[in-house]
Amino acid sequence: MKKLNRFLGAISIGTLAVTLAACGSSGGAGAGSTSPSGDASATSASPSGDASGPVKVGLVTKTDTNPFFVKLREAAKESGAANGAEVVALAGKFDGDNEGQVAAIENLVAQGVKGILITPNSSTGILSAIKKARDAGVVVIALDTATDPADAVDATFATDNLKAGVLQGTWVKVTLGDKTPQLLMLDGTPGGTVDTFRHDGFLEGMGLKEGAPEIKGMENTNGDQTKAQTAMENLLQRVPDANALYTINEPAAAGAYQAIKSAGKQDQITIGSIDGSCTGVENVKKGIIGATVMQFPGKMAADGVKAVVDFAKTGTKPSGFTDTGTEIITDKPVSGVDSKDTAWGMENCWG
Repeated sequence: MKKLNRFLGAISIGTLAVTLAACGSSGGAGAGSTSPSGDASATSASPSGDASGPVKVGLVTKTDTNPFFVKLREAAKESGAANGAEVVALAGKFDGDNEGQVAAIENLVAQGVKGILITPNSSTGILSAIKKARDAGVVVIALDTATDPADAVDATFATDNLKAGVLQGTWVKVTLGDKTPQLLMLDGTPGGTVDTFRHDGFLEGMGLKEGAPEIKGMENTNGDQTKAQTAMENLLQRVPDANALYTINEPAAAGAYQAIKSAGKQDQITIGSIDGSCTGVENVKKGIIGATVMQFPGKMAADGVKAVVDFAKTGTKPSGFTDTGTEIITDKPVSGVDSKDTAWGMENCWG
């Protein structure tokens, strides 16, 4: 389960997209932070934990546009308001922007945050910056994506991504029935534990080993819809008889479906995914995605903020791994896989 794909794509330094966790939209690029009232604030704000002000919590996401990370920011703000914290959110420019996240951590430490919540773009590339922050007395919590090794941070609040992959793979396998899998895989970003765990879990659910002959093609997509569409177009040219598709997330599934539809293969290929966004659940309802595994980013962020506030007040650090839950959403239930329908999914989705 811990096996990681060590290949890292070329990384360029992106500008940081800075926004309050509260914004509720994808936000825009900027060089500073904003106060709870929306006014620009200097980066030399008073240290967190100061009795004269709120506990300052940093949030660093992979990007500021993916609905999953938008939900993290919204939930972090809500938790901050409820627990007496000010949340400053920064993000990489694109999925895979490790250098942007390194700069974000350095920025937040300089601002005097008491804790940093981070969804690492690279589970190994970010370790040095995290160590410097922890050495400076900042508690660091990974959200969604574990570091490698896991104890490089104080704690991790995340989906059990191996389990999520197993759920997706098991549903696809049972849905295929007696058909021999002709499997295509649209992966995310090399070097991330989320990507590795979901990939490995899916194969486990399918009853396949890495390198099995049933795996006909794989492409990295960075979880991006446009990249996924292009990747799927290329894969279908090489594997026109494909009948099963793994996708790292729902944007990748949506992009793949456009390629599948253009090729007239909607009824040929069974698509599984992971996320649980409202758009993704709607795509399950429409039959674009066969099933998706819902995760709960709001719980990750809310619990993370509360843990930092508790640390600021009591000195008690969070530790270990906390599974924030999964549910498979489909209107085509199969034997042996507990699932919820899209009506339940729409009531509990995010984004």
